Amino acid sequence: MTTEGTDPTPSVGLAAGRGVWVVVPTYDERENLPALVEAVMAVLPEARLLVVDDHSPDGTGDLADSLAAANPRVEVLHRPAKQGLGAAYRDGFKRVLDQPGTMAVVQMDADFS
Repeated sequence: MTTEGTDPTPSVGLAAGRGVWVVVPTYDERENLPALVEAVMAVLPEARLLVVDDHSPDGTGDLADSLAAANPRVEVLHRPAKQGLGAAYRDGFKRVLDQPGTMAVVQMDADFS
C-alpha cells in the first residue's frame, strides 16, 4: 500500500478541529458554559462552537452572547421558547451544515456528557 500523492493535511486539520462544529444545546447551563467553552477550545483549537440556547431563564443565553463576543469561534443560536433537546440539535445541525467549510459536526451536552 502506498501513500504517495496523498495529502495528510485534511486529517491534521480535523484533529485540530478545522472544519469541525461542536453543537451544544443549553437550558439553564449558565454555571457549566464557561468551562465547557474553554474545554472545547483547548481540545479542538480550530473548531467552531454553536451554543443553542432554549430560552434559558437563568441567563445562559446572555452569558453565551458574552462568550461569543470574546471568541469569534463561538456562536449562539437563541430559540424563542423551550422546544426540547431534539429540536435544539436539529436547529443547530441545520445552522452549521449550511456554513461553508463544515467537514464534521460533533454533538455534546452542556454538562460535558
